[in-house]
Amino acid sequence: MPRTPKQTVQRYLDALLDGDIDVIRDSFTEDATWTMHGDLPIAGPWKGRDAIVDDFLQQLGATLFQAGSQSFEFPLLVAEGDTVVLEWRVHARSRTGEPYENEYCGVFLVDGEQIRAVREYMDTQYAARVLFPEMREGTPDSGV
Repeated sequence: MPRTPKQTVQRYLDALLDGDIDVIRDSFTEDATWTMHGDLPIAGPWKGRDAIVDDFLQQLGATLFQAGSQSFEFPLLVAEGDTVVLEWRVHARSRTGEPYENEYCGVFLVDGEQIRAVREYMDTQYAARVLFPEMREGTPDSGV
C-alpha cells in the first residue's frame, strides 16, 4: 500500500532525526524545490534534490550551528490532500556559541511518495541576529 502524503513527510522527518542521508535524499523528487522566504543569505529557492540535500540541509546545518548541538521538535503535522503542513522547533548553538531557539512552519507538497516542494517560514529577524552577526546594523560587513 502506498504511503500517504503525511506518512511521506513523517518518513523524511524520521530520516532527518536518524541522520539517514539515503532516505532523506529519496524523500525528494529529482526536481524538488525548497523555498525559504525572507532575505537571509540562505533564502531560497533551492532547486533540485541534490541542491536541497547537499547544499541546503547538510552544508548549512554544518556551517551555521556547532556540531552536534541541533535538536528538533515537531509539534504539528497535518495533511489535506497532497499538502502537508509541519510546525517545528530548532534548538541549537550557533557557530559563535549563542543559543538558538526558533520556530518554523513548512508547507510540503507531495507527489506520489516523494516531496515535490517545500515553502518554509520562520522568524528571519531572529535568525539573522543569531546566525548571521555580519548582517547586524552598524557592523563592518553589514553595508549599513
